[in-house]
Amino acid sequence: GDMTSSRSLTVPRIAPFEAHHLRYEDWFGKHGAAYVSELLAMRPFVPLAGRGLEIGVGSGRFAAPLGVQVGVDPSPAMLAYAAARGIDVVEGTAEQLPFEADSFDFAIVVTTICFVDSPAQMLAEARRVLKPDGRLVIGFIDRDSDMGREYQAHQSENVFYRDATFHSADEVQRLLEDAGFSISAWAQTLAHPLSETRDVEALLPGRGRCAFVVVAAQNEK
Repeated sequence: GDMTSSRSLTVPRIAPFEAHHLRYEDWFGKHGAAYVSELLAMRPFVPLAGRGLEIGVGSGRFAAPLGVQVGVDPSPAMLAYAAARGIDVVEGTAEQLPFEADSFDFAIVVTTICFVDSPAQMLAEARRVLKPDGRLVIGFIDRDSDMGREYQAHQSENVFYRDATFHSADEVQRLLEDAGFSISAWAQTLAHPLSETRDVEALLPGRGRCAFVVVAAQNEK
C-alpha cells in the first residue's frame, strides 16, 4: 500500500550503511575464532588501569572487552554500536583527534592504521593526546603475511578493504620510530588462512610468521 512506497524513498540512502554495519558485525560472528585470537593478542599489552582511548573504535568489539573507556570514530552508525557496548564515544578522525594534549594513559589502534589517509599524522596525534610515557598498542594485518597477501589479492571484492592500505611490520616499526615512539614488544597470532581458522590461536612472540601483529610502544616525550 501507500505506506510501503513512501517508506521506500527513505531507505536507499541509509541502506548501504545499514548493510555494511550488519556485515561488519556479522564478520565477528562468522570468524569468532580469529576475532578472539586478535583480542587475546591485544590483551597482554593493554594496561589494566588508567584512561584509555581507542582510535578508530568501530563498533567497540575491542575497546569494550579490553576495558578502554573512550572511543573515537568518524562513523556515527559504528559509534552507536560502541556506545551500546558501554564506550564513551566521540565522533572524529584519527588525523585530528578531538582531545586535549596529554589526556590519555594509553591508546589502542586495531586495524585502523590501514584505513587512515596518513598513518604518520595519526601517530603524531596519538602521541599528542598521550601522556608522557603513555602507551600505544597497534594491532594490524601484516602485508607480508599469507593472509595479508590474500586480502590484497581480493581487495576489490571486499567492501571493507577496498580502500585499505596494508603495511608490513617493518613499515609500522619505521612509522612508530619516526613519530617518536620507542617499541617495547612485538607479538603475533593467526598463522593460518582465515578460511582454515577454526580454533582460537596461540599468541607467539615476535613477528614475521603470522597475519595479525601487535606492537606495543611508549611515548617518549
